[in-house]
Amino acid sequence: MLCSICKEKPATVHITQIVGDKAQKLDLCEECAKAKGVNDPSFAPADLMLGLGASQEIEQSAGGVETKCPRCGFSQADFKKSGRLGCSECYKTFAEGLEGLLKSMHKGTHHAGKVPEALRATREQSDRLKLLQKKLAKAIEDENFEQAAQLRDEIKQVTPRGTGLSVT
Repeated sequence: MLCSICKEKPATVHITQIVGDKAQKLDLCEECAKAKGVNDPSFAPADLMLGLGASQEIEQSAGGVETKCPRCGFSQADFKKSGRLGCSECYKTFAEGLEGLLKSMHKGTHHAGKVPEALRATREQSDRLKLLQKKLAKAIEDENFEQAAQLRDEIKQVTPRGTGLSVT
C-alpha cells in the first residue's frame, strides 16, 4: 500500500478516523508522517484529516481572496498549514467555508452538549411546567376561565406528586 500523500513510498503509518457512520483512512510513509507531525505528542489525527480538505472549502467560500482574521491575523494559508484556527474570532471570519465542513463532519453546526437522560427529562418537565404556569397566569388575567381550568388540569398532570408544588 502506497502513501496517501506522496504516493511513492510504502505506507507504514495507518490512521483511521470514524465520523458518524463513515470511516476515513489515511496511510502515510515514515517521511510524510514526520512532516505532518504524527510523531509529535500534540498530534491529533482529526487535525490532519481536517487540514486535508477543509482549506479548499474555505478558499472557495472566500472567492479566491485572501481573508485574514481581524483579531489574530490568521489567514487561510495558516489554516491550511496547521489545520487549526487561531482564535474564536476566526470562526466568524471563516464561517461560510467552515459551515459546510462542519456539517460533513458532525450532525449539525450547533453545540447542544451532553446531558444525562434523567436530568434532561427533569429539565424538559420543569420547562413545560413553567410554560403552562405562564399561560395559566395569562388566561386568568384575560378572564378566560375555561382555558385556565384546562391549564390547571394539565399542570396537575405534569406536576410530580410529593414535590410540594402547588397549582395557583
